Amino acid sequence: MEKIYFQGTFGAYSHLAALSVAPKAKIIPCKTFDECFLKAFEDSSSRIIIPESNRITGNIGIEYLVFKYRLNIYSEYFQKIEHNLLVIPGTKISDIKNIYSHSQALSQCSNFIKSNNLIEHVRADTAGSAEMISRIKDNKNAAIASTLSAKTYGLEIIKKNIENEKGNLTRFLIMGKNIFQPEYGDKKYITSFLFKLKSKPAALYQSLGGFAINGVNLTKLQSYPEKNSFESYFFLCDLDGHIEDVKVKKSLEELGLHCQDFHVLGVFEADKIREK
Repeated sequence: MEKIYFQGTFGAYSHLAALSVAPKAKIIPCKTFDECFLKAFEDSSSRIIIPESNRITGNIGIEYLVFKYRLNIYSEYFQKIEHNLLVIPGTKISDIKNIYSHSQALSQCSNFIKSNNLIEHVRADTAGSAEMISRIKDNKNAAIASTLSAKTYGLEIIKKNIENEKGNLTRFLIMGKNIFQPEYGDKKYITSFLFKLKSKPAALYQSLGGFAINGVNLTKLQSYPEKNSFESYFFLCDLDGHIEDVKVKKSLEELGLHCQDFHVLGVFEADKIREK
């Protein structure tokens, strides 16, 4: 049976995403993102599903692991994020004093939290907060988590969709050690790669010229300092197109002339939600 690892505990949004992507796989939780990447690096028959960014709160912070392990990206998946107020059955909103969840979930539900004068408590993840609430059994405490968490830990949802903004999405990457890319066809593709530039003035400006000349659209360009350094940076980049497209190939060849390090992370079909 195929194995897919996620960070967190059962009931997490990553667990929900894994069920959508690979419902027949053996889905296994890991305590940390680092553990997820290491599992996939050591076992080429497994995959991981990792949140990369959120539409509202931005990057999740996995870039250093992408750079370290250089796993192949097989696909992307956008999970709709709907936050719910989870409590011990029979609890009323007026009973609640403390609210527990991941920092991003608390931030995304700040309006509800303030309007009900709740005291925030940051925890490692949403599902772990739900598990804690079910264990403590104190109606002064509540968690912000998914409907799957409520079902997993026997909690009651007394208020659905308490997030500030509706239509929130988290982008997940499905990754593994083996290299695979789809054949070039009549579909929308994304090519993802990382690079580190040679140390010279205006290096970034010069390196990106090939994309403009060849009409290739960059959808992501983010810089990150290398470990223990604020002088050496690497860049993560996504572009619209397949690596076998002549325009993309020419652009990357031009980029390569300016690079000290260059690595293709993956070529995959763009999620259809991008078209909406």
